[in-house]
Amino acid sequence: MFKVRDKFLLFSPPMFGEEEKKELLDTLDSGWITTGPRTKQFEADVAKYVGAKYAVGAFSCTSALHLAVTAIGISEGDEVITTPLTFASSAHVVGYHRAKPVFVDVDPKTLNIDPTKIEEKINSKTKALMIVHYGGQACDMDPILALAKKHKLKVIEDAAHAIGTEYKGKKIGSIGDITCFSFYATKNIATAEGGMAVTDNEEWAETMRQYTMYGISDAREIWGRYNQPRATWDYDVKYLGYKCNMMDIVAALGIHQLKKLDYFIKRRGENRALYDEAFGKMPELQIPYVAPYTTPCWHLYPLLLNLDKLKIDRNQFIQELRDRNVGVSVMFRPLHMHSYYRNTYGFREGDFPVAENIFSRIMNLPVSPAASCEDIKYVVSAVKDIVENNKK
Repeated sequence: MFKVRDKFLLFSPPMFGEEEKKELLDTLDSGWITTGPRTKQFEADVAKYVGAKYAVGAFSCTSALHLAVTAIGISEGDEVITTPLTFASSAHVVGYHRAKPVFVDVDPKTLNIDPTKIEEKINSKTKALMIVHYGGQACDMDPILALAKKHKLKVIEDAAHAIGTEYKGKKIGSIGDITCFSFYATKNIATAEGGMAVTDNEEWAETMRQYTMYGISDAREIWGRYNQPRATWDYDVKYLGYKCNMMDIVAALGIHQLKKLDYFIKRRGENRALYDEAFGKMPELQIPYVAPYTTPCWHLYPLLLNLDKLKIDRNQFIQELRDRNVGVSVMFRPLHMHSYYRNTYGFREGDFPVAENIFSRIMNLPVSPAASCEDIKYVVSAVKDIVENNKK
């Protein structure tokens, strides 16, 4: 008889220790909490970790993507190819520039953009590819980069899920033209809010940095105006910039979260292995496929339901899990199914059948390193109990 636990298991809580707490207090005591020396250190640490020359901290991954699109020169009338199976930010940042997001359906195994379907969507208006590494598994970058080279396109990687992921032994962040990471509260590195763009292009890096602070010319050393006795007060606004800079109070968490990232990925992998072992031979369930070219960071554990073998649908299955005090999510409703994208660009259901099929079957189970082995075993028993009670 299944016994429901008393405490609700959160879907993806962050995991902090004494190091983050001390750095946060030291930042408060320093008298400087906005963009400053800790942001600069975190940028350098991330660039070194992923193998990029430059890193620019931002308020979020969305703002980092916005900066990237700005830096490469996307403008009104341009088109950017991306996937429908992603969060709104991947396509929103294209729309902010009065350009058009063009969707390409996903591979049914990897859940990432299908490289074999990209070229048919390329035309004279196409300027870039916005590649999303879903759930922390790398897209197949070699054919994507070959297409980009052939058609003279820029490659922006939305790696909100993928810091620490590798593609053929190379860290994501060292492959495309600009790569953007997220440090949102649920991500593999959690700083509450926060994002970062990395690149090997010095000009783009400097442009993005200046755009984070209104387009001010010396944004890199802006804190120096206030903590040096002979610093100049003068500055020049070079661009119609934004206000999306990273703060030291955020970077203080990130500095130590990054040091723990490899351990976090190891723990996520251990949790994933428990799920795979439990569900791998159950005909009602489909565990994640891992392509041979990727070493995932396991930001998500996407479990697909084989609905033809169950008497309930995905939504009912999720409610059954929540009734058993298990936090679960769905990532994502394909963008073309949202009213904004239907009304603005004329998309409709049926346009991207693979993504739609995945959406109808997917649920993301807790895999955070904050979840213990006992927590994961409880999720396993809950899933098995629901399957047993509802299989055909």
